[in-house]
Amino acid sequence: MLNGTRITVFLLLGFPSLHHQECLIAITFLSSYVVILAGNLLIISLILSERDLYRPMYFFLCNLSFLEIFITTSIIPKAAGSLLKGNKTISYSACLTQCYFYSLLGYIEFVLLAAMSYDRYVAMCYPLHYPMLMNSQLCLQLLSASWTAGFLVTIIPTILITRLPFCNDNRIDHFFCDSVLLMKLSCAETQIVELITFMASSIILFGSLGMTALSYLYIINTILRLPSTSSRQKAFTTCSSHLTIVILGYGSCIFMYVQPSSHHVSCNKAVALLNTVVTPLINPFIFSLRNQQMKDALKIKLAEISLVLKRQ
Repeated sequence: MLNGTRITVFLLLGFPSLHHQECLIAITFLSSYVVILAGNLLIISLILSERDLYRPMYFFLCNLSFLEIFITTSIIPKAAGSLLKGNKTISYSACLTQCYFYSLLGYIEFVLLAAMSYDRYVAMCYPLHYPMLMNSQLCLQLLSASWTAGFLVTIIPTILITRLPFCNDNRIDHFFCDSVLLMKLSCAETQIVELITFMASSIILFGSLGMTALSYLYIINTILRLPSTSSRQKAFTTCSSHLTIVILGYGSCIFMYVQPSSHHVSCNKAVALLNTVVTPLINPFIFSLRNQQMKDALKIKLAEISLVLKRQ
């Protein structure tokens, strides 16, 4: 409802400039979602079923796959359904819920990536002490810290957004409820809420990025000291998968969310697509195809499935 009355629904404009291709976009979304689910569930099942993968790096990778599934589930099904049905409305409560979980899961993922970089740092710089330092208790503590940090920096901005009145325009020029665009629709002053959201984003993004960068500075320094070229290449390969995801994740989200007020809507949509569709889509391929232990586990699992099928 508009014209001074409190809004109860929002309108997600999606891709107005590609109106005639919306059906194709929806099909692409759904196809990508199926691949994301299959790829990340495959990684989770391999890690849980193969004892050789019961290591800290794969513990974090398993949790990263869970987060990728939850993040895409909070965005893609709704977006694809809206494009297919032509009904682009979303209720006030559903919009706020989507904002909350997307921010929460995204922040958790950033801290988890930092924890994974610390794991790689210990493995590369202190290989002899690695089993003792990266024990199961520390892994659980790092995972708990990720969820706690994500919750703490998300809950206050979310509560403040719920207190904002929305009584004029209800159109959100995006394919999901983005908190920055949502605040712009409020008919009240939002500078304080925007500042708090900006500070919360900065703490998580730059805090976890700083930890990740510091870890990789030590890792690179250690790798360059290795005596042979082959050992250096092997060490770089070990870290390349995680580093690729770090560059994609931090690069896209810093561009999109560290700005309290951004007028580059089309650019933000492109970055959001990279963050919610492209990166979760390629993550399973990056971690499986470039990791020999994952490939070996996959071969074993396929051989077991083939043997069962032959017996039947």
